[in-house]
Amino acid sequence: MGGFDGIRALVTGGASGIGLAAARRLAREGATVAVLDRARQGTGDFRYVRADVTDDAGVRAAVEEAAGALGGLDVLVNNAGIGARGGIEANDDAEWHRVLDVNVLGLVRVTRAALPALRRSPTAAIVNTCSIAATAGLPARALYSASKGAVLSLTLAMAADLIAEGIRVNAVNPGTADTPWVARLLDAADDPTAERTALEARQPHGRLVSAEEVADAIAYLASPAAGSTTGTWLAVDGGMAGLRPR
Repeated sequence: MGGFDGIRALVTGGASGIGLAAARRLAREGATVAVLDRARQGTGDFRYVRADVTDDAGVRAAVEEAAGALGGLDVLVNNAGIGARGGIEANDDAEWHRVLDVNVLGLVRVTRAALPALRRSPTAAIVNTCSIAATAGLPARALYSASKGAVLSLTLAMAADLIAEGIRVNAVNPGTADTPWVARLLDAADDPTAERTALEARQPHGRLVSAEEVADAIAYLASPAAGSTTGTWLAVDGGMAGLRPR
């Protein structure tokens, strides 16, 4: 018996990285899990529904399919997102629109589509994957930081709007995590080994965060055990947000 027995969960961006780790963690604890992703299929014993979060009609159809297959919806993990590099001058308007469309409006589209089902749940919870970039100034991450700052503010606004309906909304703020996106970032660096060392060193515990560690935090925030936790964020960053060790 697990803490998520009888819970029905939808995880976006769940075909790889943090999303896949979260889907596995919830399933391991007894949840029935559907994954929404652009990929046609993925690993794990989940129900996969295919959609691009920038396509509102596609999102609505996929969420309806997932909720129908699961028999309802209790948990939504808004994890789908993309990265961006560079300072304020590095990206043109089209790239700003593209990243914000995925990272912010994508979350909006999925949540809008899922709310009718979540409102029928007695233990509804939404967890948004945010980032340390929302609360710390990181070099060469202007666009990405702006998108995640919006996600953090949106999390608080959603929590305020939905608390009277019994729907909790929280965010998880990972530090630099060992995910496929970070792997691609390292591969593109002039010196991948030196770049990885630098990313590890800026987190006080001296290593990258694992996807599984972030998934554990998502599971806590989504669980009925966190019934009095809403409108907050949980940093999983090796102390990066608040520690300044010598």
